[in-house]
Amino acid sequence: MAEKLPPFVVVVPARFGSTRLPGKPLLKIDGESMIRRVATRAGQAGAVQVVVATDDDRVARELRGCGEDILVCMTRADHASGSDRIAETVSNFGWPEDTIVVNLQGDEPFAPAAGIRAVVATLAGDDAPMATLATPITHADEFFDPNIVKVVRASNGRALYFTRAPAPWARDAFALGRQSLPEDVPFLRHIGIYAYRAGFLRRLAALPRTPLERAESLEQLRALEHGYAISVRLTPEPFPPGIDTAEDLVRAERWLASGGH
Repeated sequence: MAEKLPPFVVVVPARFGSTRLPGKPLLKIDGESMIRRVATRAGQAGAVQVVVATDDDRVARELRGCGEDILVCMTRADHASGSDRIAETVSNFGWPEDTIVVNLQGDEPFAPAAGIRAVVATLAGDDAPMATLATPITHADEFFDPNIVKVVRASNGRALYFTRAPAPWARDAFALGRQSLPEDVPFLRHIGIYAYRAGFLRRLAALPRTPLERAESLEQLRALEHGYAISVRLTPEPFPPGIDTAEDLVRAERWLASGGH
């Protein structure tokens, strides 16, 4: 039986001017734009509302005719992170403080509905103000890739740190070689999805950016540096990697061609 969830909304932050992949929301994957794919996935998860938060009219135009359930919120162009953009959306829509808001990043076109629902369940079942997902890393090339964010968890499931660096560092194993990963170490890839309540999101966006957030360019570190807990759950289904680079786009096309969906 499917897990019963409280009502939730999904907001997809979609910044047009991506540094590594300009115009990323409108890039086509097997003929369909990335932002349409992400918004459709959000709707399939059972959200009561799906909103794409963007700073560019081209993204808004792309979503016209995508369905009445997908809304667009035009936001400022100078936000430091997706969470900041979503905080503006929360204010624009006037959602109550206890509204569960899912931040599904605009470069996750293959996000499974079960994963979106899992992050909602994690927030609802934990007293941490923020929740996210992770999946095991099994290949060394993925572990050493700075475009893939790693997360280190405590035994209670709370995040200890997020980083683009290889972590945790298996000292003895890597002293012998780095072509493979030791099996007894919990290497985890962070998945770009968060859940929080509207009130906490407003508070988070009002906090100053932090040194580690700036250094790693990872918005979730702002919460950790200010002392807030983040609950991390393993995704219940495979969560194909997001699209950060041109190479990721090619890989996504190959994945679809091989039967992925």
